[in-house]
Amino acid sequence: MLDSGFQQAVEHQLKQVFGQNTQIESVTPVSGGDINEALCLRLNDHRKVFMKYNRSPLPKLFQCEAEALQLLADTDTIKIPQVIAVSESHEDHPSYLLLEWIKADQDVAASSQLEFGRQLAKLHQHTAEFYGLEHDNYIGTLPQSNQPQTHWIDFYRDQRLGVQFLLLREKQRLPSHRANSLEMLMGSLDRFIDEAMVQPSLLHGDLWGGNFMMSQGQAVLIDPAIYYGHREVEMAFTELFGGFSREFYQGYNEIWALSSDCHERKALYQLYPLLVHLNLFGETYGARVDSVLEHYVGGG
Repeated sequence: MLDSGFQQAVEHQLKQVFGQNTQIESVTPVSGGDINEALCLRLNDHRKVFMKYNRSPLPKLFQCEAEALQLLADTDTIKIPQVIAVSESHEDHPSYLLLEWIKADQDVAASSQLEFGRQLAKLHQHTAEFYGLEHDNYIGTLPQSNQPQTHWIDFYRDQRLGVQFLLLREKQRLPSHRANSLEMLMGSLDRFIDEAMVQPSLLHGDLWGGNFMMSQGQAVLIDPAIYYGHREVEMAFTELFGGFSREFYQGYNEIWALSSDCHERKALYQLYPLLVHLNLFGETYGARVDSVLEHYVGGG
C-alpha cells in the first residue's frame, strides 16, 4: 500500500508528533473521496491516523486544506480534525496530509443536528474587515480566487461568478443565451443584494452533506474551501444537495436568525456552486444553471 520510502517519510513525520518509537503497523484503504487517495494508518500504540495523498497533486492543495482546518479550529466553535502533518510531493513520496482519525456515528440524534446549527452560526460570527482570504485556495479541484475586497457585490461578481464565467468560456460550456444571461446578472447584482445588510463571515465554503460528519454526538467539518463571505451563501449551499435537517436550521436561527427575505437570494447564491459543478462535470448541470439565470434576469 505504501512503498518503503513513502512509509519512512510518513513515519518520520509521525515520530515528530507522537514520539520516536512510533511505527505504522497496518494500512487500510478508506473510501469516499474522488480527488485523493485515503488511508487509515494504525500505529503501534493502537492510535489511528487518517491520511490523504495524491501522486499528481494540485499546487499546495494539502497546505491550503491544512491552513483552512486550522483557521476553523482556532474559532473554537465546532469540531475540526486536528492537523498532524502536511507534506508536499518529494522524489521519495507523493504529497500527503495526516489528520486526526474521526469515527463516524451510525445514528444521529435530532439534538446533535440542533447543536450543529448553533455551532455553525457561532462560526459565522467570526468576521473580518474584508471579503475573501489572504490567499487563494480550491473549490473541489478548481482554483478559488480570494483576493480581499471591501464590497461583497464586487467580490461575488468578480471572484465567484466572474471566474467561473471565464472558465466556462474556456471550456466551451457557455452558449450565447447562457453567456448573455450570466453577464446580465453579474451587472445587476445590486438589484438583489443590499450591500449594507452584508458582513464578512468566516465560511466553510463547501458545506454540503458530504463535508460534515457526526462523531460522538457532535458535528465535524471536513474538506473546507474557506473564505470570508456572506453567510447566506453557506446556508444556500446546505440546501443545494441535501443532508441537513430541520433541526439544523432551527439551531442556526436560535443563535443568529437569517433575514426574512433570504429565500429571495438562495438561488442566486446557489449559482456559484452550480457553475463550479458545470465546469467540473459538464452539461449535466447546465439546465439548473439556466433555470437560476432565467429566474433572475429572464431568458438573456
